[in-house]
Amino acid sequence: MLFIVMHIAPELYKKYPKDKIEEAVRQLTYVNVDPLPKDEPEQFPILYIFRHGQSEDNANFLFSGWRDSKITEEGVRQAEVLADKLKNKKIDMLVSSPQTRAVETMKIAISKNARAKLLEIHFDERVKERSYGDLQGKSKLEMQLTNPKLLHDIRRSYTKSTPNGESLETVCKRVSAFCDEIIPLMKDFNINVAISCHGNSIRGFRQYFEHLTPEEVQNIETPLGQDYAAYSIK
Repeated sequence: MLFIVMHIAPELYKKYPKDKIEEAVRQLTYVNVDPLPKDEPEQFPILYIFRHGQSEDNANFLFSGWRDSKITEEGVRQAEVLADKLKNKKIDMLVSSPQTRAVETMKIAISKNARAKLLEIHFDERVKERSYGDLQGKSKLEMQLTNPKLLHDIRRSYTKSTPNGESLETVCKRVSAFCDEIIPLMKDFNINVAISCHGNSIRGFRQYFEHLTPEEVQNIETPLGQDYAAYSIK
């Protein structure tokens, strides 16, 4: 952990004690993520949803939002774990956030699926990550060190938006609009759809399908790559 922090933010050691920095890193590192729901009866169309693998911004504890951050070697490894889980799934359509980390993850995630890897990837702006506006590219780690309450409010409030950015509520609304459009298509053509997106857009999907409250939505933690959620469209 010490090497990682010194590598990404050596200047912080001139301003803060080592133990305080390492505690901040622990606070920002997902340890207990929520299990993703899986409802996959073969007689109904299935929506498969997953988060991109670790990005460079994730690794560096930066507000990423709409920045185009590529996935790391660890992100590739995570997506390969996901590929093993999806290789035998019947998938008829691919939809991705247009952001690089989601697209890269999609390509790896379906690479072992003989049918899916031949499909065109469709892009939809509505499943993009939450925009953090003026905070994009700024350090979450330094904010955790200086004002952890503000950081928590920014990242986990349902209604608060950042300067020139979005609230989680806004993300959930655009994801809901996407669902209202894709579900009739899935029913009409009896197709299964895979979606590669982001931590906050997955919150929107989970709210839509699981009828979660704003408080439940804002506290969900989703693993990077590695696993998927599945919802049957009845």
